[in-house]
Amino acid sequence: MLRIWDRLEEILIAALIAAATILIFASVTHRYTLGMLAGMVGFARTHDLPLLMGFSKSAYFQLRSINLVWAQELCIIMFVWMAKFGAAYGVRTGIHVGIDVLINRLKPKNRASLILFGLGCGAFFTGIIASLGAAFVWHMYHTDSISPDLELPMWLVYLAIPLGSSLMCFRFLQVAVNFWRTGELPHHDPGHVDGVDEDAAAIANSPLTPKDD
Repeated sequence: MLRIWDRLEEILIAALIAAATILIFASVTHRYTLGMLAGMVGFARTHDLPLLMGFSKSAYFQLRSINLVWAQELCIIMFVWMAKFGAAYGVRTGIHVGIDVLINRLKPKNRASLILFGLGCGAFFTGIIASLGAAFVWHMYHTDSISPDLELPMWLVYLAIPLGSSLMCFRFLQVAVNFWRTGELPHHDPGHVDGVDEDAAAIANSPLTPKDD
């Protein structure tokens, strides 16, 4: 069950990043194309080019009929949701930045106690944020507040706070339990690229690769 949830978490984060990137690209392209077409209309009028002016004006008004004013607001909302769930993913995979110089110098028993204490503090803090966020969302649910462009209910937008913080709290507890059982923490190697180790091993084991005698 946890593996399925882990996979869904990764799919959600990747989908939000991809959707926001595509939407930003489309919005920026739309804006700059409108500017370019407006410039072409002015150029055609100045140089008395009726065909070019007619084509430019037609393309300009057709493109302007596509309303992408809401794109920026939607991208902000998607990035907020991505950040909240991405923080929980970071706890699970160990990609959050931490200063462990002092901790690594301690004796194993003291080091373990301090790590568990830190993980407990993380779970406690995110649990409080989740509780306060849930109360805030419940309050917003009983109001008529909506977002300016998309006109979405604001409680739906702020729902990222209790959901993301609850998941982050769960991940802190999950890491703490796993560390208490195995003594291992999730570790992320920034220099690792998926598939590189497998490709290197395949090349090394290939019969075409020269072997040292």
